[in-house]
Amino acid sequence: MPSHDDRGEPDKLPIGRREACRRIGMLGSALIVAGLFAGSKVATHAQSLVSRSESEGLPRRPLGKTGISIPILGLGGGHLLNTNDEEGKRIVQEAIEGGLTFFDNAWDYYENRSEAVMGKALKGHRQEVFLMTKMCTHGRGKKIGLLHLEQSLRRLDTDYLDLWQIHEVGCDDEPERIFREGGAIEALAEAKQQGKVRFIGFTGHKSPAVHLNMLKYDFPFDTCQLPLNVFDATYNSFEQQVLPELVRRGIAPIAMKSLCGGKGKPIRQGILTAEEAMRYTLSLPVSTLVSGIDSREVLRQNLAIAKRFVPMTQEEMAKLRRRVATYASGGQFEDYKTGPARSCDQQGIERDLGRLEKV
Repeated sequence: MPSHDDRGEPDKLPIGRREACRRIGMLGSALIVAGLFAGSKVATHAQSLVSRSESEGLPRRPLGKTGISIPILGLGGGHLLNTNDEEGKRIVQEAIEGGLTFFDNAWDYYENRSEAVMGKALKGHRQEVFLMTKMCTHGRGKKIGLLHLEQSLRRLDTDYLDLWQIHEVGCDDEPERIFREGGAIEALAEAKQQGKVRFIGFTGHKSPAVHLNMLKYDFPFDTCQLPLNVFDATYNSFEQQVLPELVRRGIAPIAMKSLCGGKGKPIRQGILTAEEAMRYTLSLPVSTLVSGIDSREVLRQNLAIAKRFVPMTQEEMAKLRRRVATYASGGQFEDYKTGPARSCDQQGIERDLGRLEKV
C-alpha cells in the first residue's frame, strides 16, 4: 500500500539526484542571503557570547564555516529534567554563570517539557547564549517540521534559533524521505530564508551509513551532530567514517555521547574516567561537545574538565583506544547503535501524528 504524506495524500516519489542538486543550488543562494538576517541583532549577539565565555575561561572553537565561535562544551536538553523542572532551571542558570552558553534541546524531550523549562530559565539571558533545538519529524515532511518550529519557538520564548537541526536521522530510507519534494529539508531551508533560524543541520546516532547518505545530497548544512567517543572508534565508527567527511566539507561536527550515552556505564564500571572520555572526544576536530548534564554537580565537574582541557596527543588517543578495545567490541556500551531501530514505517508515523495533535 502507498504511504501518505502529512496531508494524508500519497507520498511523492523521491526526487532524482540531478533535480535534488538543482533545488539545493537554488536553496543555497537563498540560505546565503538568509544568513545575513537581522544583522545588527546577530552581531550584538555574537559579541556578547564571546565576551561572556572568554571572561569565564571556557575555550571556544569555530562553528564550521559559519564565521562564529562557540564554547567547547554544550548542555544537552535530553537529560536536563532527570531530577525535576526546578533543578533543570537552576542547571541552565548556573551554566550561563560558568560560561557555558551553548544549549541543546529537541521538540520532544521530556514529552515537550524540556524546551519550556529551558525557555523559562533563559528569560533575560537570550542574547547571552547560542540556542539550538531540533525538529522531530522522523520521516514526515515540511508541514510537520514547520509546526514543530513554531511550537519550539513558543516554548523557548524566542523569535529565532541560532541552530535548528533534524533530529535523530536513523532509518535507512530516511534521507530519501527528507529530500523528497515536500520533505523536512524544505522546512530547514524556508526557516533559514525567513530568518527564524541562523544555522541548520541534522543529527543521528544509529548508523554512519545513514549520515553519509544525508551528505551525498550536497545540501549546504552548517552542522552535523554525531556520537563520538573512544568506544565508537573501533565499532561501526562515526569517527572513522563520518567525521573526516564533515571536516572535508566544512560542516561543523557537534559531538555527543562522549560517555556512551545513558548513565555513562563505562565510567561507572571504572573502565575509564569522565575526564579521559571527554578529553578524547574534545581532542577530535569537533566544534563542541554536547554533554548530558542532569545535576549541578555534574555541571561543575564538566565545566572544570572543559576549562582545564589540554588536547591528547595522537599517541595518548591510540593508547586509550587500545585500553578499551576489549570492551568496545560489538558495541556493548553503544546501545544506541545496536538496539532496535526507531520506527520509520507508516504505522509509526501515524502514531506520532496522533501524539502531535495533542500538543
